[in-house]
Amino acid sequence: MSPEEALAGIETIPEPRFELLFAMTLEVEKPDQVGQTQAGDHRVVGVSGGAFEGPRLRGRVLPGGSDWIVVRRDGVLIQDVRIVLQTDDGQNILMSYRGMRHGPDDVIERVNNGEDPDPSEYYFRTAPIFEAPDGEYDWLNRLMAFAIGRRRATGVTYAVYAIS
Repeated sequence: MSPEEALAGIETIPEPRFELLFAMTLEVEKPDQVGQTQAGDHRVVGVSGGAFEGPRLRGRVLPGGSDWIVVRRDGVLIQDVRIVLQTDDGQNILMSYRGMRHGPDDVIERVNNGEDPDPSEYYFRTAPIFEAPDGEYDWLNRLMAFAIGRRRATGVTYAVYAIS
């Protein structure tokens, strides 16, 4: 297949739109260092709580989640996160995401030292998916999401969007 054939009809594919699902803050614990492996430097960070709020749902992040992190040899930090969101009406929703964070060495050093550089200075993106029970929030089970993050001294802040 030629490049022209591969691109034939692409103009009929709709461009994605983003709808804000919620803003979320996570409070994190001191990392447990696993150490260097062939894949990179591993650590596990516990999630001790947090909150989320958006147009269609709001609530708190339950303690007990975790972020399994590997920093690759090229300096890119890869996340593997699993948390539980509890809505203000008592429904528990599983949220998992993989993502990455990277940027200029001096900016990442500032982030790692607990400073809060502007998030436009580094790349921090994740791809959440949800598992919600039947009922009011099961619409989350049928969408793809995208989030932009900001690392702060005490945790992480995300803007989470549905992709149409």
